[in-house]
Amino acid sequence: MTDAMLPATLLGDYPAKAVRIVEPFGAGGGPDLLARALAQQLCELWGQPVTVENITGAGATAGPAQVAQSPADGYTLLINTNAQAYSAALQNLPYDPLRDFIPVIPLTSQPYVLVAGESAGVTTVGELVAAAKAKPGKLVFGSTGVGTGTHVGVERFNRSAGIKARHLPPRPTDSIANTLANVIAGHTTYCILPIDIALPAIREGKLMALGVTTTRRSPLLPQVPTIAEAGLAGFTFPIWYGVWVPAGTPTGLVDKLVRDIGRVLAAQPMRDWIGKHGGEPMTMTQPEFARFVLSESERAAQILKAAGSQLQ
Repeated sequence: MTDAMLPATLLGDYPAKAVRIVEPFGAGGGPDLLARALAQQLCELWGQPVTVENITGAGATAGPAQVAQSPADGYTLLINTNAQAYSAALQNLPYDPLRDFIPVIPLTSQPYVLVAGESAGVTTVGELVAAAKAKPGKLVFGSTGVGTGTHVGVERFNRSAGIKARHLPPRPTDSIANTLANVIAGHTTYCILPIDIALPAIREGKLMALGVTTTRRSPLLPQVPTIAEAGLAGFTFPIWYGVWVPAGTPTGLVDKLVRDIGRVLAAQPMRDWIGKHGGEPMTMTQPEFARFVLSESERAAQILKAAGSQLQ
């Protein structure tokens, strides 16, 4: 459907009804918190309900799968992490992460934090690397799913550190809370998690924060070095968030979403919220974001191929 064929309710009067934001990691996770903060501001801007629906499972691909099948009318949005780009390396998905979606706008980036449970007996990046080299292939790392940022990031860390470890992917029904619980309980030795998810357990002493994945330390964990500072020179791997819509969404609607979401992101309430949660704004045009998503997809595929990861 071209813009010229659209009824007025889809362009001039959009949104004329409730808008749904789908997020695939579950209540309380970074994408959920961000989606709800954004939804509140968009609701005020549009004067229409903006709801958040947590659709989890299948390694964080169940939500995108549903969005891919939704009408391309601007009333179903997807908020996802870099997993949306990285999952393009996977096989046997019920959708194509690149062809079945239009990248609309980036939202924010922030550090992951590399963590280990108390039982792991490591308190620094150097100690983790030494433990892994002492027992090649014996340590176990967790993630929120094959091809997600938490998986690709650890594979990149392992390669940079010259270590080998086994991946314990989640069960189809697991959420990011299970990934957190597994490393606390010692079922996995280490993982990377969004900093705001890991922070409570770090403060309670249940997790050891070894390093953050950005080029600068996080104000939320100022005492924790960057992984580059801790010995892996040049290492950087932030988590980033964005908004997507189903392929076929008219250009006029995409442009309106870019303008309106950009307006919300530039306003002080969202700027304050992002800063409070340890994030930094990302500023790109829609074409720039689309190119960025493609380049991130290609980078993830190279990392996973080099690591010999199973991409089923």
